[in-house]
Amino acid sequence: MLTLLKKIFVWWNQETIGTKLYTTFFGKMVGKDEFGNKYYQNKKKNKRWVIYNSEIDASKIPSDWYSWMHFIKNKIEFNQDFEKYKWQKPHLPNLTGTSKAYHPNKKNDQIKKKYKSWKS
Repeated sequence: MLTLLKKIFVWWNQETIGTKLYTTFFGKMVGKDEFGNKYYQNKKKNKRWVIYNSEIDASKIPSDWYSWMHFIKNKIEFNQDFEKYKWQKPHLPNLTGTSKAYHPNKKNDQIKKKYKSWKS
């Protein structure tokens, strides 16, 4: 019962029951990325959406699928493996606010200030 209530009201964790029904009746699965996210479009091919594998976060969409989601032409070709170069890093979601977030002085224990704080 709790799972059903979460599906109805808690849209930020996974798909809602409305999205599930819309996907079942009108959606056609186009593909799946390396993170397990599933990509759908309707039969008229004018609407596209993603069902996330875990918590919903738009930064979890890789760049090749981002192009497809936003109707950018010639950026993704299906049924072909994309050649990843050695210099390309794997896609990461937005890590702001986590311990893995980028900080320029992360290796230094103390941040060096260029000014002196006032003391009263």
